[in-house]
Amino acid sequence: MEITSCFCTIAAALFIFTVLWKLRDGSAARYWTAAFGALAGALGASLYFLVPPVVCGVVLLSCSFILICVSERVELLPAKSRVVLVTGCDSGFGHVLAKRLSEMGVMVFAGVLDVDGAGAQQLREAGSENLQVLQLDVTDSSQIEAAHRRVCAQVADTGLWGLVNNAGVLRCPMDAELHPITEYRRCMDVNFLGAVKMCQVFLPLLRRSRGRIVNMSSMAGQVPMPMFAAYGASKAALSVFSQVSRLELSVWGVSVALIQPAGFRTNIFGNSDDVTRYRDEILAAVSSEAREDYGEAYISSLPDSLSKMSQQCAEDLSPVVDDMCHALLSARPKAVYTPGQMGWLLPFVYRCCPTAVFDTIITTLVKNTDREPAALSRS
Repeated sequence: MEITSCFCTIAAALFIFTVLWKLRDGSAARYWTAAFGALAGALGASLYFLVPPVVCGVVLLSCSFILICVSERVELLPAKSRVVLVTGCDSGFGHVLAKRLSEMGVMVFAGVLDVDGAGAQQLREAGSENLQVLQLDVTDSSQIEAAHRRVCAQVADTGLWGLVNNAGVLRCPMDAELHPITEYRRCMDVNFLGAVKMCQVFLPLLRRSRGRIVNMSSMAGQVPMPMFAAYGASKAALSVFSQVSRLELSVWGVSVALIQPAGFRTNIFGNSDDVTRYRDEILAAVSSEAREDYGEAYISSLPDSLSKMSQQCAEDLSPVVDDMCHALLSARPKAVYTPGQMGWLLPFVYRCCPTAVFDTIITTLVKNTDREPAALSRS
């Protein structure tokens, strides 16, 4: 009897986990999942009192199997004749997305920070007639206006189908107190205000085509993570802006999708020269009191976390690029995409766990340096 009861309990736990897993995205299919889950849960609870526990367990396992195997049919819109502008195409997600979209037949304007850089040259060497490289620093209004004129000259009356605000900076993770105010301002300028300005300038073209906006946020914009105050704050601002824009622009037929990936290995982590520069900048900007409390050894160790973080992140960028393509070309785009390991689970834990439990989890998972601040070590 104990074995069958245990089997029923495990089956019920598996069923609940499966329902939560299927509900993790923002698509319309989650409502069917919720309805099916509620119906199956009620059926299982009723059967528990009417039939042996083993039968109840089999029913719940069968329902879990159905939920796992049945996936939503992805209906994509025709790619040809559509025009998409992507920022931050020098490397990473934007670089891969620009190439993939152009191969699919989409006309792509690939904005890069350095039109003469290696990333821009690789895009040009791809040789696709559907791909044009633009000089586009999203913090420079004159470059945004120049890009707007060039896009307008080619899309004529058809409008712009998609705007992907992918450009972003991470800088150096460090304690919020140690972040120079210039680092906060830089993150906000690129990750948030640059995207806002792009939306304002290109929305008339997007309304004309009833198109799509895809904004690249981050899990750090939804989940508080130690050492990511500047980056997380800028991405949180972009997330709220995206959600408000989605509500406001729906009446115009313009959809807004938010991509919130977990950790992926891109050039956002910088290189050895960046690490040295960050170390010098932090030591030069930190106050004498903070330098004494934290200690130079601790402060100097912070930029080294970039290399460690990069190695721990997933190298395959396709889950993110797949979601970006879905947001642009799916007949039923989702409001929020959470690609990557922990992409949906960690936000779920943050929302549902007691604060003390979450704090223990996140401080254990996110540990960027093995050193302690000097004053804490002395105490």
